[in-house]
Amino acid sequence: MQFIDNEGITDPRINLAIEEYALRHLPDQDSYLLFYMNEPSIIIGKNQNTLEEINPEYVKDHNLHVVRRLSGGGAVYHDLGNLNFSFITKDDGNSFHNFQKFTEPVVEALRKLGVEAALTGRNDIQVGERKISGNAQFATKGRMFSHGTLLFNSEIENVVSALKVSPDKIQSKGIKSIRSRVANIVEFLDAPLTIEEFRLKLLASIFGMEASQVPTYKLSDEDWRQIRSISEERYGNWDWNYGKSPKSTVQNSKRFEGVGKLDARLAIEEGLIQDIKIYGDFFGASDVAELEEVLRGSRYEEKAVRERLDGVEMRRYFGALELDSFVALLMLT
Repeated sequence: MQFIDNEGITDPRINLAIEEYALRHLPDQDSYLLFYMNEPSIIIGKNQNTLEEINPEYVKDHNLHVVRRLSGGGAVYHDLGNLNFSFITKDDGNSFHNFQKFTEPVVEALRKLGVEAALTGRNDIQVGERKISGNAQFATKGRMFSHGTLLFNSEIENVVSALKVSPDKIQSKGIKSIRSRVANIVEFLDAPLTIEEFRLKLLASIFGMEASQVPTYKLSDEDWRQIRSISEERYGNWDWNYGKSPKSTVQNSKRFEGVGKLDARLAIEEGLIQDIKIYGDFFGASDVAELEEVLRGSRYEEKAVRERLDGVEMRRYFGALELDSFVALLMLT
């Protein structure tokens, strides 16, 4: 494994482009670790409806970046008190949805620093009942990354103000508010550290050697040229970051245990599914847009929908979701 030096860049559009470039273009015989910190931003999950996840007035007043990432999961707030990590590797067929594999070295590093961390639920790292990290994954063409946040010394009040949290998520987590559930790592350290000292200790622990000795991939001028092109074309693109939602005549949402929230919106004309969009904080190894395309043009009746979905491997899109549950969501049953 090699460490990718992002040269201290804090623009989320560039950092997400570095991650995507490494996934798609760096030599695939090796795996990589990327660290980055972003200036104040909201990072939206691949399958989410941006305008329903953010507080637009707060975003405007505080000049926050709003950027959609490639991976699923929920929206997160980033600032310079938040350290992000990304493991970029081959997709061996058994690693997607296996968050423990990628969080274990991070948890081990935290415990060395006196932080009694553990992976809990679907994809969170917690200390006791308080969340310090959320994780997400993306896979394509035999490669994948698993990345996560580490709330080191972030402005928790800004996390609360910048995001909208749906009541069903609060209820499902059994919590009163974001404030009561999240925490900064500095609260649990044996000894005070700056975020840079923390980054170096994490790096040393993951590689099992002094940080100065860690094998590093230095991005070339050509790498940077392509990274900036990806940044501009995708992460600086309004259509990617905000997208367009179809005018829906049918809308239904539900949170499924072990899967996350699914929000289905369908435009029905003359009994046919003219358009469909599926939002949510679920994780899928395949792009849900493929599934939407399968359903477009189908009659809006259960038998026809099931016929369209015959042979479709639902796990590729939603993880542990049964076909019956998905059909019921679409048909409002």
